[in-house]
Amino acid sequence: MVRTLSEIPPLLTEEAMTTASLGIDDNDSVPDKTTTTVAMDFGRITVDESLILYLFGTPGQDRFWFMWDELARGAVGAVVLVDLRRIDECFAAVDYFENRRLPFVVAINGFPHSSAFSPDAVREALAISRDTPVVHMDARRADSCTETLIVLVQHALSRTSVQAS
Repeated sequence: MVRTLSEIPPLLTEEAMTTASLGIDDNDSVPDKTTTTVAMDFGRITVDESLILYLFGTPGQDRFWFMWDELARGAVGAVVLVDLRRIDECFAAVDYFENRRLPFVVAINGFPHSSAFSPDAVREALAISRDTPVVHMDARRADSCTETLIVLVQHALSRTSVQAS
């Protein structure tokens, strides 16, 4: 998603998977996976001369929470990018953002067989509230990523207006 949206050459931390990941990263559901994000990806989008969005992509495993704590400070919100072949790996991210009351959107990425599940089915599987948006997207398509960010910003603004009331 960062690679797709960034207007600058993104900083990417994809590395080849090695035997060092054995017992740490489970890729049984994605046996063809050969790379993994080892730190965080970074990119930028200029909305207009007064608004620039910085994009950070981090691995979803809870061992990376030390990065999440720093990135969540001052963030508008987060996108939990879901690969339904590995939905169990999403619970840590959902819990993290719910516990910190940071607005987030669950984005079902366009992997094989993921579109077979409705947003409501994914919402139920992840046990998230009805007010948390769940959308289908394709992280390889800029228009899809942009639509997801728009949903996130709208969600964050709606929560801000409710809290101000």
